[in-house]
Amino acid sequence: MPRLLHRLHHGFRRISLLALAAVLCGCTSLFLQPDHKTYFGGRGPGTPTEDIWLATPDGLRLHAQWLPTRTAPRATILFLHGNAENLSSHISAVAWLPAQGYAVLALDYRGYGRSEGSASVDRLHDDAMLALRWLIARDGDAGGPVIVYGQSLGAAVAINLVARADAATRSRIAAVIADSGFASYRGIAREKLAEAWLTWLLQWPLSLLVSDVWSPLPVVDRISPIPLLLIHGERDAVVPLHHSEQLYEQAREPKTLWRVPGGQHIDAVRRADLRARLLDDLGRVTAAEAPPGQPPFTSTTPAPRSTDRAAGAGP
Repeated sequence: MPRLLHRLHHGFRRISLLALAAVLCGCTSLFLQPDHKTYFGGRGPGTPTEDIWLATPDGLRLHAQWLPTRTAPRATILFLHGNAENLSSHISAVAWLPAQGYAVLALDYRGYGRSEGSASVDRLHDDAMLALRWLIARDGDAGGPVIVYGQSLGAAVAINLVARADAATRSRIAAVIADSGFASYRGIAREKLAEAWLTWLLQWPLSLLVSDVWSPLPVVDRISPIPLLLIHGERDAVVPLHHSEQLYEQAREPKTLWRVPGGQHIDAVRRADLRARLLDDLGRVTAAEAPPGQPPFTSTTPAPRSTDRAAGAGP
């Protein structure tokens, strides 16, 4: 986890170090830090996987991994990872779910891992929509309802994806989970520019050059009536908690914000107590008939304990 946090810090810090480049091109691709390495020695995630190749309209092949369940799934999860590294370092965030009855499709955006092409903020949203449509078409209703789950950059993508989806697609989606997401590209860029003395004085004019076209804040209210769960660590130094608080304030019901005491960036599902709570809530969200009078996601978050770290969880 420290290695990935360092890489995430480096990725967002690069916005500051390349600020002059942003002046010239206004390029939100500075947010993206993909690579093609294979992490953890190439060992598998500890659950059966199948490589999936998705064909984009512009002729590229995108790599994804399908994590099936042993029996008919309760639901199927589309997992969208963050801005750095690739699927091989993020897959552990969802590798525990098939054993609990949830199948997973985990996507590497273009330019990440084994996916072809060059990373692009605009195109990764297209890639996520392609994966969602593939997932819905794969098994029809047999795959159960769909849950869209994004971490960090992937949380922003997840919100946009569902908010902009057509009615037929939205009818299959049972919930959106946004873990450690930011409210706007421009806002997080300004905060990162403010962290470096070289760009502190220019944080406002330079941040205005970053496109906010795909920022989740203006569209998060369109998630409703699909349940939205926001998760954020109170000690997140990569994307501060106030981003999820802004998203929560802007969103419509049903909505829930889990503030994780002592939590850092994208580490909530490493905690056994939060996993258990999430599973309980997902069971209710995906039930054929939800219990009357109960919210989709519980509104309280248990305090973390040192013994609650899930054994073997990766970054």
